Amino acid sequence: MTALKRAMILAAGRGERMRPLTDHMPKPVIPVAGRSALDRMLDRLAGFDRVVINAWHLAEKVEAAVAGRSDPPVVVVREERVLGTGGGVANALELLGDKPFLVANGDVFLSETPGHPVLETLAGAWDGDSTDALLLLVERERARGYRYAGDFAMTDGDRLLARGERDSAPFVYASLQIVHPRLLEATPEGAFSFTLLWDRAARQGRLRGVVWGGGWMTVDTVDNLAAAEDWLAVPDRNHEQGV
Repeated sequence: MTALKRAMILAAGRGERMRPLTDHMPKPVIPVAGRSALDRMLDRLAGFDRVVINAWHLAEKVEAAVAGRSDPPVVVVREERVLGTGGGVANALELLGDKPFLVANGDVFLSETPGHPVLETLAGAWDGDSTDALLLLVERERARGYRYAGDFAMTDGDRLLARGERDSAPFVYASLQIVHPRLLEATPEGAFSFTLLWDRAARQGRLRGVVWGGGWMTVDTVDNLAAAEDWLAVPDRNHEQGV
């Protein structure tokens, strides 16, 4: 199991599909069942040496939301323009060091099965000799709030194949991954998506996934906000513990 010490939380986006709420508040700091996705993720990362958070849209409100945090220590990187998911991490790479690190979307909501915490699931599956990125996945039919066709299929054990032009794929990217810094070698300048890096790693056989049995929900529109409130407030029948 790799010992993760640093992480990056992606919190720079405008959150267009959550408007009008995101006109005045960054999506990661919107309270859901009393606490924001950003707070919940930072609680999971207690004990890390450093957590980097990128900010662009309403960056001052992201900074204010984490100002009182000391565990984990937080560094907010203000972006002068939209850099995308890959560009945001590349821009902050010097702060993340030369060891594998965690990357998490700032708007993910999880519930963990007792005895199977999500970070341990990822870390336990990491193999740095054969992998440049390890993605947490959930089965599409278990992805709450998700209305799309899926992201990946899995082949050759845990190697990933993007959906591409296929009608559907069985797994959804669950918004957390372990990344080796070499994944970001020879990247474009400016804005680009992590999809570019994943595609390159997949062609080299170095993109892998691990399927997680805990709960996951995307809150990407105002319409499913109420459902998320209900889900996070009460653990479900599978004994997932909302955290």
